[in-house]
Amino acid sequence: MSIVSQASYFTAGAHAAVGQKRKYCGEDYIHHPARVVALVRSVTHNQTNMCAAAWLHDTVEDTKVTLEQIAFHFGEEVAALVEQLTDPSVPSDGNRAARRAIDREHTARASPDAKTIKLADLIDNASSITQADASFAKVYMTEKKALLEVLTEGHQSSSRRPSSWSINISITNR
Repeated sequence: MSIVSQASYFTAGAHAAVGQKRKYCGEDYIHHPARVVALVRSVTHNQTNMCAAAWLHDTVEDTKVTLEQIAFHFGEEVAALVEQLTDPSVPSDGNRAARRAIDREHTARASPDAKTIKLADLIDNASSITQADASFAKVYMTEKKALLEVLTEGHQSSSRRPSSWSINISITNR
């Protein structure tokens, strides 16, 4: 079984073990990383470690899985990508704005491969949130507009990215 397939099964098990569902639509959480992987694949042909990390990108933040476990099962390179994709802030770091600033600084130091995955994650999350909660979407999209400022170094094949890789960051009052 390929490392990418292993990552998909590992991710499904980790998120299911904590009963995680998508917040705004209630679907099984595994659908989110699957969409992130599909976006990553659309610009990174044969990037095995990137696709594995795309599957695993939320496991450390949202489940009981550790970076050490990721490294053991998937290798140091995948674990390094997952670490770059894992927001380091914790509630004791301050209010939401302070935590997002810490997370943004962390993302700014990420590799182009990690930034490509982060952008795919942002695209999928933005789609879900703007469809489900217009009030929170205003806050979320403002935060993501600031994040986009540090996501300038995506994968070198990003010039091939499809038109679906666009984000409308303006939220109107409803």
